[in-house]
Amino acid sequence: MTQHEQLNKLVANLTVLYTKLHSFHWYVKGSSFYTLHEVFEKYYDHVTATLDEVAERFLAIGGRPVSTLKGSLELATITEATEKESTQEMVQAVLADFTLLINDLAELMESSEEANDQGTADLALGLKTELEKNVWMLKAYLEK
Repeated sequence: MTQHEQLNKLVANLTVLYTKLHSFHWYVKGSSFYTLHEVFEKYYDHVTATLDEVAERFLAIGGRPVSTLKGSLELATITEATEKESTQEMVQAVLADFTLLINDLAELMESSEEANDQGTADLALGLKTELEKNVWMLKAYLEK
């Protein structure tokens, strides 16, 4: 997959993830409601900023980021929420999605470095590092 294809897939995945996190924010229930309601909001706010940063970087290097929901769903490897997930399933889904993004970002870093595009490689590294911290926290939450 080319660097441009990887960036477009990242834009698509972030678009789907944003909507999924919003769904989880709205539909979370149970004893962890307040905690997870706030965590999901924090995550979708971060995804919003990240999506814009990635798309603008892609534009800056001559790309054309996917900008429709239909197009995003066609490219994304992150799946939509069903509105029927349990609280545990929501957290596990976010953990899986963040892990998928970490792997994609590692590949993007590699292809960006091969293309002598340190700006994109640095962006990917920063995003990967933040997601790794979030994965650690989600795993700790699931251990309770």
